[in-house]
Amino acid sequence: MNARILACALAGALCFALPARASTNTETLGTGVAIALPVVAGGITLWKDDFTGSAQLLTSTFLTVGTVYGLKHFVRECRPFATPCAPNSPNWNSFPSDTSALAFAPAQFLWQRYGWQYGVPAYAAAAFVGWSRVDAKQHHWWDVATSAAISLGYNELITTRYRPRSGFYSDLQASPDGVYASLNYRW
Repeated sequence: MNARILACALAGALCFALPARASTNTETLGTGVAIALPVVAGGITLWKDDFTGSAQLLTSTFLTVGTVYGLKHFVRECRPFATPCAPNSPNWNSFPSDTSALAFAPAQFLWQRYGWQYGVPAYAAAAFVGWSRVDAKQHHWWDVATSAAISLGYNELITTRYRPRSGFYSDLQASPDGVYASLNYRW
């Protein structure tokens, strides 16, 4: 059932994320999906009242996209459509793909935080974003793969597995007077 909710949420977010004009351009569609993925992932964390997950999603996405933008200024690689690039051309910012980074960061977050049921559809959408960037000749395949690897690395460092809160709470305290144990249930 959770996979159906995720699919419906992703489809709904796509309706709002895509430009108002109808377009068959895969690059435009890929950009819309890249924008929709963090929105959907954020919505899932809020739906689950998972504020720790929201913070982890924001942190991993910010670090992934920030690292990719930083690398673009240091690594000069010509975009596939502009080969050969003129020396002062703005087409020297192919590596890595920032749009793919925006898509893969929440996809990896969903996989690691909530499991494969959320991760597989999100990774399929992120893979489409990567394919659309290569198909539009905006990036090479290794630009997309590097963005995915960066998002994997940051999510491995930041994201923890989601554990839903239960109604039972226990506590164990030690003091000089003795040991106190309690078991509570919150309705």
